[in-house]
Amino acid sequence: MPAEENIFEEKAKERATKLLQNPEALCNMVRRIALDAGEVIMKYYEGLEDMQVDTKNDNSPVTLADREAEMFIQMSLEQLTPDISIVGEEAAALGKVEPVTGEEYFWLVDPLDGTRDFIGGGDEFTVNIALIHNGRPIIGVIYAPAKGEMFAGHGPGTAIRWLQDSGNEKEISVRPLSKGGMTVVTSKHYGNDSKLDKFLERFKVEKVIKRASSLKICAVAMGKADIYPRLGPTCEWDTAAGDAILQSAGGVITDIDGKPLQYGGADPKWLNPEFVACSFHWFKAE
Repeated sequence: MPAEENIFEEKAKERATKLLQNPEALCNMVRRIALDAGEVIMKYYEGLEDMQVDTKNDNSPVTLADREAEMFIQMSLEQLTPDISIVGEEAAALGKVEPVTGEEYFWLVDPLDGTRDFIGGGDEFTVNIALIHNGRPIIGVIYAPAKGEMFAGHGPGTAIRWLQDSGNEKEISVRPLSKGGMTVVTSKHYGNDSKLDKFLERFKVEKVIKRASSLKICAVAMGKADIYPRLGPTCEWDTAAGDAILQSAGGVITDIDGKPLQYGGADPKWLNPEFVACSFHWFKAE
């Protein structure tokens, strides 16, 4: 029996190696996982089961939907790539995540981004899954189960938006800037308006729209907005999938000094620096 187990493990590792060499196939498998995780979440959203809202140590809400979806995603990713570490938001909140320092690959998972929107009956919560390679996201999948809308990307020119009702899938990309001014996307639930206003003084702004969860980054990736400045706290699992998708759509995310975001838990709480998701390279050295 041990010999048979070793053969099974070797085959699993071989398959994982081949998948890493074929990001399109791996991305498609992750899309399937995100869809199935969305079904887990919708049981609670539709009231089929009690979501049981609790509060984490950082005062953010968590539900059974968050925890069950993360468990499902973790088990699914472990089957796909058994030797690649998985960092999930809920596991990290419980102190159950091992350091990934020095690891070439790891997964970053936010099983239910936008929990406040989810609890309040909104439809802009998402499942976020990203594969990180040497500190940068190379595959990203974001699925909004209540909207039946998915975004994904695995490299330049591969960003897509898929609609569940029609099965329609289209390539997406950032848009060129309008002479009339920029569309800015901001958070529904967070933000320092005075800080944001000061940052935006350098740009010509036509309008501001509000979104929840990682759909703010997707709005830039699909050409519905031009810039999303986040001048407040976020964690790496909040942005990694959107970062990969936005890069695939021709955009960029940088910190406020114009440097790309790095992933890997350099901050003990997995916090990002303040950042700007944008359709263009906005930063100019003074």
